[in-house]
Amino acid sequence: MGPAASPSQAASASRYPHVFSPLDLGFTRLKNRVLMGSMHTGLEEAEDGFHRLAAYYAERARGGVGMIITGGVYPNREAGRGSKLSTPAEAEQHREVTEAVHAADPEVKICLQILHTGPLAGTPDCVAPSALKSRIGRYTPNALTEEGIAQQIADFAQCARMAQKAGYDGVEIIGSAGYLISTFLVQKTNLRTDRWGGPWENRMRLAVEVVRAVREAVGPDFILIFRISAMDMLEGGLAWDEVVGLAQAIEAAGANMLSTHFCWHEAPVPTIATMVPRAAFTSVTGRLRQVVGVPVITSNRINMPQVAEDVLARGDADLVSMARPMLADPELVNKAREGREDEINTCIACNQACLDHTFTGRAVSCLVNPRACNETTLNYLPTSQAKRIAVVGAGPAGLAFSTVAAQRGHQVTLFDAASEIGGQFNLAKQIPGKEEFHETLRYFRTMLAKRGVTLRLQTQVDVAMLQAEGFDEVVIATGIMPRTPDLPGIDHPKVVSYLDAIRGRKAIGQRVAILGAGGIGFDVAELITHTGASGALDLQVFSREWGIDFQNHPRGGVTGVLPQVTPSEREVWLMQRKTDAVGKSLGRTTGWTHRTVLQRRGVHMVAGVEYLKIDDAGLHTRIDGEPRLFPVDTVIVCAGQTPLRTLFDQLQAAGLPARLVGGAYEAAELDAKRAIDQASRLAAEV
Repeated sequence: MGPAASPSQAASASRYPHVFSPLDLGFTRLKNRVLMGSMHTGLEEAEDGFHRLAAYYAERARGGVGMIITGGVYPNREAGRGSKLSTPAEAEQHREVTEAVHAADPEVKICLQILHTGPLAGTPDCVAPSALKSRIGRYTPNALTEEGIAQQIADFAQCARMAQKAGYDGVEIIGSAGYLISTFLVQKTNLRTDRWGGPWENRMRLAVEVVRAVREAVGPDFILIFRISAMDMLEGGLAWDEVVGLAQAIEAAGANMLSTHFCWHEAPVPTIATMVPRAAFTSVTGRLRQVVGVPVITSNRINMPQVAEDVLARGDADLVSMARPMLADPELVNKAREGREDEINTCIACNQACLDHTFTGRAVSCLVNPRACNETTLNYLPTSQAKRIAVVGAGPAGLAFSTVAAQRGHQVTLFDAASEIGGQFNLAKQIPGKEEFHETLRYFRTMLAKRGVTLRLQTQVDVAMLQAEGFDEVVIATGIMPRTPDLPGIDHPKVVSYLDAIRGRKAIGQRVAILGAGGIGFDVAELITHTGASGALDLQVFSREWGIDFQNHPRGGVTGVLPQVTPSEREVWLMQRKTDAVGKSLGRTTGWTHRTVLQRRGVHMVAGVEYLKIDDAGLHTRIDGEPRLFPVDTVIVCAGQTPLRTLFDQLQAAGLPARLVGGAYEAAELDAKRAIDQASRLAAEV
């Protein structure tokens, strides 16, 4: 048993009675209703991966979750080329992880996710029910023979057996997302005519047999979770009666819990991006919960304690899964129990350092918390020599440096010429679909106060001031200034900088050219073409925009008709000099959503543009060697940035040492991920 809660903690926990209610499974008990969902980190394949994973998961166990689901582990080599578990030697490696978690909190359960990626394995040996290449797969899979299917089932059971040997409390079998099991379930990917294909009872046979074999391998007193695709978000996906039938069959085969999943990886519907409303899909889980007798887990965009409490109170689920939020703040649950919600470093669902890294083969971390997955290498230890440090610039880099340095014991004064903290975050929060940045700013405001940082806003800093106040260290985090291209007519009245466009300082006409199609250009295009409520804040708007039918739940959950998008009142051309496809440089897991939204609003995306001049007639260009005039009313310049280093240069000239972080250090693109990471690492060392 853990330590008894203090009266204040008990009072705080009472605000979340459902979250902090234990769950009795008969043979074991979960201390609360929050689990850390599965998320591949890249540490699984690292040279010292198990040591780093142990520290990573142990920190989350100390943070208060009731259960942890590991990143996916393969049962055999057809399943993928990453971390595999099928032998006693491999089980012994995993024991470092399970022992670390149980030492951190004996009440916390940790389950291994068994992942067979099927046609998405990225290896020529990949397998599937039929030799059909996935739209996002690298290879055409090999159609499994009857013997091959039997071997796959045996390998699932062996993986579970070895997980039990390694000290895990259970396993989760993933049967969704376009991975192996789900491709057997869906008729469009299962063309078989034997007992594993055709009618529904045949197509669901593999899922049921895998669960049955795993239960037989591990016995009754071992958690067995099946991750079911409750809504595929895919035309031709599962019908609702099939979802229900599968859930009931999986329960009968021996599963202790069902974890609902939404969307195949290739589905053209966002489910994890910041544009998705909080808890958007939990009502689907709630419907499933009514027809099964085992606890049901829900997920996706549940990022704060009150969201979790509301989901549970509505009866939408028995437990909530929070994966990325545990990257952002491993202490989220403890902070909720102790009434420290304002100190939660909220997941903003940007995906930039987590899922974008996963799908490009890089180690995972977190934009707002660079310690995530770096627990053995990045630590904020108390300083042995407290210094007086001036930080100039309260954007992402300045905020991160100030809070970490102050946490370590330094006396930090943070200056900014603006009237509020945030820098570029104050631009991001204005963009429809990026409202979560308000949470990041709330977190930093809270932590500046908690860490005792002296905040001096509306203050112009110069060399004389810094000299007079006698700081031991000066950190320049002054950010960037927009780059002004050398273009005839760039000072024409119809030209507007992206700063003025986002802040609403200048009127925007009905025909607009945006020069630059990086992240800022897309944000500006989103802002000026958006009308009505933000889909990120209104589930009905989101559903219409992406063709989801939550009420009727047609096959796959999608209507199959063109999504209802409010057309833009403006005609907009989003342009770039590069000849690559417009938007190619955007994030791997979210870029396609931004491109899709703008295309549906009628935004013209033009690549390979040579800008010639701007005049009363509009924007003169050359494309493919041919002159072309765009008769626009407004030209918004999003042509990159340059570091704002004036103060740094003045300090250097005066012989005063200073350090550069964030955009002031490098401004190739506004990159909060890099800025926060760099600033946090510097603060850990100073």
